[in-house]
Amino acid sequence: MANEAQEKLSKLRKSSLVRDDSGTDFNWRVYRDNAGGVFHSVTHILGATAPDHQKQALERWLARPGSEQDRETAATRGTLAHNHAEYILKTGAQLARKAANKRNVWKTSKDGLERCPGSITAWGLERAIQGAPRVPWSAAGYARGLRGWIGKNVTAIHAVEFSIHHSAGFAGTCDALLDIQGKGPMVIDWKTSQRERSEEMLTNYIDQLGAYSLGLKSLTGIKAAGA
Repeated sequence: MANEAQEKLSKLRKSSLVRDDSGTDFNWRVYRDNAGGVFHSVTHILGATAPDHQKQALERWLARPGSEQDRETAATRGTLAHNHAEYILKTGAQLARKAANKRNVWKTSKDGLERCPGSITAWGLERAIQGAPRVPWSAAGYARGLRGWIGKNVTAIHAVEFSIHHSAGFAGTCDALLDIQGKGPMVIDWKTSQRERSEEMLTNYIDQLGAYSLGLKSLTGIKAAGA
């Protein structure tokens, strides 16, 4: 029987918040709970609070000819790569779960999460990778990089695509909660940006994942070991 932390984590697969695009109170999308609480997207908060020079650089990029098409291309590429990673993780988790259930080899760790042997997870992921649908050429390179990293590093799959929110007023969706090379749980967010990774960009990623880890802990009691 799943323990309390595992049960709480499973409930995060579907957000308990309602999306509000009406613009009645804000000029951007927000999320509300049953008590009327308002939650703002983590990525929107990070964009709104970015340094002025970053905002100006984005405005210049958006103003140049062809920027709209580039944004659509990047969004499609990101979606295709994310969907590929999600398929591999969900399929790999299902295969590993069936094999582990059959052998009765689940163990509950001190962090409250259930784990099967890493060799079974590796087997499930390899099977999932072999049977994964082909990705269109525009995102094939990114998908190949993600699945190669997943197959090499992931040793336990705790959650894929889970929603968080926090009393501080933010909400978001994390791509995965995984063990990486036997260490975890780690909050994961896949990135497909073509831009060179600057310190500012990495700081933004750290802040985003930090918010996800705070939401995870407040809702489940699970403390992320890293990101």
